[in-house]
Amino acid sequence: MSATVVQRTQKIWFERHEFDAILQLYGRGQLAGEWRDYAIDDGPDVVIFSIFRRASENPLYRIEKRPALNSKQGQWAVMGTAGQVLKRGHELAQTLDVLERKLIKLATR
Repeated sequence: MSATVVQRTQKIWFERHEFDAILQLYGRGQLAGEWRDYAIDDGPDVVIFSIFRRASENPLYRIEKRPALNSKQGQWAVMGTAGQVLKRGHELAQTLDVLERKLIKLATR
């Protein structure tokens, strides 16, 4: 009789300091009146923080963490509404810069 071994992969999720940085950015977007809702989704190889203008719409931006890509183009990506990659990188803060700049432009209008 043989036993079947089920190997579980480690769940991918945001670390506390990563989640804090994302929520700080989201809070600034809310204060600017541009972002109203968010959602968090996870899959076997990714965790996604989606930002919405309205809950009934498609996300404006998606912040994705894919650890499998860390040794290649970087585990972090900021995606636009149509799925285009706005920025990809190894460091979260540098990757979020693309959204920081958008918020600064909105505030200076």
